[in-house]
Amino acid sequence: MAGSIPDLHAEVRTGTGKGAARQARRDGMVPGIVFGGDTDPLAINIPFNVLFKRLKDGRFKSTLFNLKVDGQDDVRVICRDVQRDVVKDLPTHVDFMRLRRTSRISLFIHVDFINQEECPGIKKGGVLTIVRPEVELNVLAGDIPDHITIDLANTDIGDVLHISDVTLPEGAKPTIDRDFVIANISAPSGLRSAGEEEEGEEAAEEATEE
Repeated sequence: MAGSIPDLHAEVRTGTGKGAARQARRDGMVPGIVFGGDTDPLAINIPFNVLFKRLKDGRFKSTLFNLKVDGQDDVRVICRDVQRDVVKDLPTHVDFMRLRRTSRISLFIHVDFINQEECPGIKKGGVLTIVRPEVELNVLAGDIPDHITIDLANTDIGDVLHISDVTLPEGAKPTIDRDFVIANISAPSGLRSAGEEEEGEEAAEEATEE
């Protein structure tokens, strides 16, 4: 059930304090710290280009990583803070927290739409409009779903699919406390235009009668 967790490679940072951190930055690295769990904090360096790309990809603080450090056991971590240069807005330090399998974490999970070829609404020319291709769920670190599934086999034009329509994995729950929309089956543009014209004619007739 667990999804693929991206690897994040780092190296142990020798030395501590501002001097070692400055040297790391001169060497094209971003200093960081890994804390939490039953292990002592670990000072690390991450290649600047790797971290910068991850940050540009978005949702860095809500992505679970498999941290790989030479000489250390792999560990699941999540970012807790990224310090940036106040002028250049570039990362200067990063903090990671170790997670146990029983730890709860909020992550964005991909939504998979199945049976589109059997969907009555799509067969009639309807269009699947995806509002949320991903949904943020609070899950166990040891049981992260790769995706959640919405079955379109019985959906028709005009149907709106909410989070309440999805059977979530055991232990998972949405981070948003309302029944938000994930997708809908909208009418073909031709039908929508015809409907809008009819509504316009009806509105004109009502205005004339008044």
